[in-house]
Amino acid sequence: MVKPIQVVVTGASGFVAKNLRKYLSENDVNLISISRNNFRTYKNEQKIISKDYKEKFILNKIKNSNALIHLVGIGKQSVEIDYEMINVELTKHIVNLAKKAKIKKIVYNSGLGVSSKTSVGYFISKYKAEKIIVNSGLNYTIFRPSYIVGKDDLFTKFLKKQIKIKTIEIPGSGQYSIQPIFINDVVKILFQSITEKKFGNKIIDLVGSEYLTFEKYVKLFCRGNKIKIKKVNLENTYYNAINNKKSNFGIDDLNILVGDFKGNYNQLEKISQIKFESVVELLKSGRLL
Repeated sequence: MVKPIQVVVTGASGFVAKNLRKYLSENDVNLISISRNNFRTYKNEQKIISKDYKEKFILNKIKNSNALIHLVGIGKQSVEIDYEMINVELTKHIVNLAKKAKIKKIVYNSGLGVSSKTSVGYFISKYKAEKIIVNSGLNYTIFRPSYIVGKDDLFTKFLKKQIKIKTIEIPGSGQYSIQPIFINDVVKILFQSITEKKFGNKIIDLVGSEYLTFEKYVKLFCRGNKIKIKKVNLENTYYNAINNKKSNFGIDDLNILVGDFKGNYNQLEKISQIKFESVVELLKSGRLL
């Protein structure tokens, strides 16, 4: 009898993790899922609630798992919590836990646009996290995702909230491109990354096949709704992001948007061998609403 796969998922209550855990559970994977916040469990899942991921609460429970998928991260910082604390130091802690627990495979979601040449704070922290993982001696797969979209991702929630007030604001021209990928495709690829050797020790862009301007994405998203689309001055949007922590966009949200980053979809398609869903068709169908 084949022993079932056991996978540790950090950041278990987040959007990607929730969808991933459901998919893994449906595929008879044993899960040990960890989060700072409480969450609903699926079949074959053990829940760990830990505010700081302390070793004494976690280590013995995750020992000898087949893989660890690290999905903790922040995209907006404050005086209480910053990129270095979460994206770098916590990643270092998780890698050390994995090594002590004799977990040989780690999967990490970084960000599209991350490189050694970046000057963006968010990307710098993600690059440092990547280096920690690459230098760990563990078998790794690092994904650099574009916008991962579904019914409950933060971007979609933001647009739904704007629809309710009948106005969606677009920073600047809206002509910068995004390369979104559907969450259903993402979870399949993450599953492949822990079960197929061809993903070993690779850094891969996690992107869809379609480039859309932000303005076009918003218009397709609002299809069938009478919504005012309002372009707002980019300088004013940055000013608001700097001075108001409750602003719709954080500074690095804007940096990522206007950065116009493009990923290598062909590499992802070649290695995954899956048929990707068209995000444009999803938007036209209203399935993301």
